[in-house]
Amino acid sequence: QVQLVELGGGLVQAGESLRLSCAASGFIFSANTMGWYRQAPGKQRELVATITSGGSTNYADSLKGRFTISRDNAKNTVYLQMDSLKPEDTASYYCYLRLQREYWGQGTQVTVSS
Repeated sequence: QVQLVELGGGLVQAGESLRLSCAASGFIFSANTMGWYRQAPGKQRELVATITSGGSTNYADSLKGRFTISRDNAKNTVYLQMDSLKPEDTASYYCYLRLQREYWGQGTQVTVSS
C-alpha cells in the first residue's frame, strides 16, 4: 500500500533553515508528481510546491525564492528545503501524492519563533 512518511520538522528561529523529507513506498515513485502542502492552525491546507516525474517544479507565489522542492528517485524521497524561515511559515507540512485518489503523509510540524 502507498505510504508517505515525513521527517525533518522542528522548532527553529526566524531566518534559519530546515529540510523536510518524505519517504515514499507502495507505488512507482519515479513516474509520479509529488507535492508538499501545509496547514496552519485555523487555516485551510495550502499548496507549497510540486515536482513532476521529470523534475519540473511549481511553487506557491509567496514562497518562491525561499523554498526548494527536489526529489531523489533512487531513494524514493522528495525533499523540501526551506530557507529564511518566517513565523508565518509555522504549520504542519504534508507530503502529497495523487494516483486514483489522493494520499497524504501524517504531517510534520514546523514551528518558527520570532
